[in-house]
Amino acid sequence: MKQQIPTVESIFAEALAALPAPPGSRVAMALSGGLDSSALLHLAQAWARAHEVQLFAFHVHHGLSPNADAWLVHCEQACAALGVTFAARKVELRDRKQSGTEAAARKARYAALGALCAAHEVPLMLTAHHQDDQAETVLLQLLRGSGMAGLSGMDTSNHAPELLGNATLLMARPLLPVSRQQLEAYVAAHGIASINDESNDDTRFARNALRHQIMPLLAQSFPGYQERFARSAQHAQAAQRVLSEVAQQDLSAALADDSVDIAQLRTLGRDRSFNLLRHWFQQRGLRMPSAAWLSEMLTQLLEAREGAELLVTHPDCDVRRHRDRLYLAPKLPDLEGTREDQFDQKPGTGFRWNGEAEMVFPAYGGVLHIDPVEEGVLGLPGDWLRTQMLVIEFRKGGERLKPAPNRSTRPLKYHYQALNIPAWERTRLPVVSTPVHLLFAAGIGMDCRHLSLSGAGRVSLRWQAV
Repeated sequence: MKQQIPTVESIFAEALAALPAPPGSRVAMALSGGLDSSALLHLAQAWARAHEVQLFAFHVHHGLSPNADAWLVHCEQACAALGVTFAARKVELRDRKQSGTEAAARKARYAALGALCAAHEVPLMLTAHHQDDQAETVLLQLLRGSGMAGLSGMDTSNHAPELLGNATLLMARPLLPVSRQQLEAYVAAHGIASINDESNDDTRFARNALRHQIMPLLAQSFPGYQERFARSAQHAQAAQRVLSEVAQQDLSAALADDSVDIAQLRTLGRDRSFNLLRHWFQQRGLRMPSAAWLSEMLTQLLEAREGAELLVTHPDCDVRRHRDRLYLAPKLPDLEGTREDQFDQKPGTGFRWNGEAEMVFPAYGGVLHIDPVEEGVLGLPGDWLRTQMLVIEFRKGGERLKPAPNRSTRPLKYHYQALNIPAWERTRLPVVSTPVHLLFAAGIGMDCRHLSLSGAGRVSLRWQAV
């Protein structure tokens, strides 16, 4: 019995049926007006009508081509003819010099599509990526020296909140098993009109160079290479899933209080350590570091002397070591309170308290709360505090604090160490004092020597970083 060749329509329907969750009553698609997305529009419209689903088509106007306005009109008219709800959004490209026009356009396009889906309460968006696109992606990643994740190519469906700005939106590629040749035949058979984006012919862009110069040569010597590339991508996806499972297990064993135990890293070996760290970066939504950067960072971490407060910079965070643990700390803005030239005499800001519940100190990165205390609780007498000239500043060294009557007076450094406050956080924790006495240290608390059970309107001080 002769095996029946799947049609484009059947492949499309099977892909939607295989999604991890039902499509729901609203489905959107990205419509550029090109051949691929025009084919997707007709396929999706027929499917949506048969399943009583409302279909939306979203178009992004980049303004890069003199034909951009005409493309928008073409897409709007094509949707009107099919009874598909149409919406468009114009975008301006940012950071073109830094990332390049192609990357900037892609980033802006997906952000706009995610916003349109959110505005229309659509949980599923379809794109027209096909088998040839997958082959290009795999080859491009191979040329870039990518690892297993890059060689996995595109998934049939996935969430990409960092790209779409929408954590709940599922992006699906139901035409991924379909070749460009099959789509061309489908469009010709159904008389579907489409536009041609002239930028797709510009071989200065890496993907276009592959498409127009390299892929035709591959097709001559290796007919059907696209399907084999796609199969390789599926193998890479399977391998990547195993790597992710191992990384999650290793990370769970090493992670505590949002930091990784460096001693645990040492037991894993270099490759598994890399795998764990990449997985951790991915979980935190940070840009994936290069292999060279990761290798240098791991070497510094493992070879630094015990007790070293190590700092390695990353574009999205600061990688820090504290007490043999690894932290991915957020990059913190400079604070004016750390600059001695901000003040006429010494670092520090003099102020008086006039009964406010809170006082904002931008130079120190936070808000000082003055909270009333209950009857029978130690506090600073409010009447006394109003008469004092107070100073807020970052510690200079030598400050001492007694946190409770049954506790010793110790340097702030001792208290920070006992509370396991990392060194980089200590530098951003201010102290409040009179010209003579330390009253409060952020991260530690009040000095009990100035607290009382008597006195009107007793208060305590509390610091909140912002």
